[in-house]
Amino acid sequence: MISRLAATLFAAASLFACQVMASPGLPDMGPVAIEAKDSGLPADWHRRGVFMEILVRAYQDSDGDGIGDLNGLISRLDYLKSLGVTGIWLMPVFRSSDNDHGYTVVNYRNIERDYGTLADFDRLLAAAHQRGIGVIIDYVINHSSIEHPLFGLASISTDSPYRDWYVWQQEKPTGWTAFGGDPWYESDKGFYYGAFGASLPDFNLRNPAVVDFHLNNLKFWLNRGVDGFRFDAVGTLVENSSVAWENQPENHRVMGQIHTLLQQYGKRYMVCEAPGDPGVFSVDESCGSAFAFGLQKHLIKSVKMGRLMPDVPYMLQTLPIDRMGTLLSNHDAFAGNRLFQQFRDDMPGYSLAAATLLSLPGIPFLYYGEEIGLSAATPVEHHDQELRGPMSWSGEANAGFTTGKPFRPLVENHSTHHVANEDKQPDSLLNRYRQLITLRSTVPALSHGNFTLLSKAHEPVFVFQRQHGDSRMLVLLNYAARPIKTRLPMEACQQWKVALALPSMKTPKVSRQCEISLPAQQALFLQPK
Repeated sequence: MISRLAATLFAAASLFACQVMASPGLPDMGPVAIEAKDSGLPADWHRRGVFMEILVRAYQDSDGDGIGDLNGLISRLDYLKSLGVTGIWLMPVFRSSDNDHGYTVVNYRNIERDYGTLADFDRLLAAAHQRGIGVIIDYVINHSSIEHPLFGLASISTDSPYRDWYVWQQEKPTGWTAFGGDPWYESDKGFYYGAFGASLPDFNLRNPAVVDFHLNNLKFWLNRGVDGFRFDAVGTLVENSSVAWENQPENHRVMGQIHTLLQQYGKRYMVCEAPGDPGVFSVDESCGSAFAFGLQKHLIKSVKMGRLMPDVPYMLQTLPIDRMGTLLSNHDAFAGNRLFQQFRDDMPGYSLAAATLLSLPGIPFLYYGEEIGLSAATPVEHHDQELRGPMSWSGEANAGFTTGKPFRPLVENHSTHHVANEDKQPDSLLNRYRQLITLRSTVPALSHGNFTLLSKAHEPVFVFQRQHGDSRMLVLLNYAARPIKTRLPMEACQQWKVALALPSMKTPKVSRQCEISLPAQQALFLQPK
């Protein structure tokens, strides 16, 4: 007996299959030759400033339909440049079946209709490159939508030439649990595997034809001038058994092929989502870079607890952090709530967390609105949607996001925390982010330098040095909610000048005994005189 949900989903897939079989070919199939384009960006563009993760649907509406679009994003590129952004990560912009987040792809070679056209996307790339900003796009390699025509064709018959493009079993496997649920779903032609749910069937990435399908799709976008990709859920690409379905060795071979492809284009950057084991995905034989998940929670806990958590120096010294993506929050609830929810009335702590992120090694990623203290959107259907509310641009109707009805309720603090308001306040969160990003992008020690720990775990002051050639920066972060007098290590006891101090710019005095006094929740950046 087929479940009601599975029957509904299967009917949708079959409809798509019939539509495809009546057409000359699948919409996102066929070989693509390499046609590399020079973006005009510097070779190290992805390390010079920060990335901004953007949900196009929630950023800026240009036509009044209440949904953000590519033309709206183009109109905000000057703002991003003024913030110091040198890279944009776009959450999925492909045709999808969810009408929301975009991770249910139905066509890998076209733009979501709500967002615009391929021509609009080309204009976005050109406009971003003119401003020195690279663009990477979210690519969903693990699974497609159940409404993708390929899955429809795979579902028609056990003899379908596309059957082996997805993961099937004739009898239901037992003993499997993926992300808290049984990942095997029934159709009238057997059971298919979907680690993330019935509507998201997993590709069979053991099949070379499936890998080639994805490689050709990636070349399609690289040929248009895309500067790289963020890859979704790479820890779940290949399943070996009910207890070996995540972080399998075969995953690295797949991602290594993709990494090699990007190297053929030059000046491209890719970063992977692999929360279960990010370090091993960051080597050249795999993704080359992955997000340092876990670090963000220990950084935020350090600020909130008023002392350095031991996991912070441990991760910084054991992971290949220099090549990894770092963050404080993103679009997924498992990474943590919006920073405004986590800090609420502690804006000095919020700023201190930002100062920590932007002074450590790694490639920093901000989540849109993080720089203004964007809060949650409520009421919504799913918790993740709280993190994906419309951007707040002004105190005008609908926060300047749209002239129509927003696709989702405005965030709770839209009337107070918006760009227009914070832009004119020198001590606003927005302008503190600008100061920190400017410092990072202009001081090679912060953007490219090594990391030397000069303090111990559980101490209230996190002290470290960054150095790149002749560029040096001594960073002191007082996590305590009270003034702290701390002693600098003798090797750091010399004449310094203040490069930046938040919130106070008062020049600290270093005694002959190498003691320095720091105000409460102070971030202090010192350079040699």
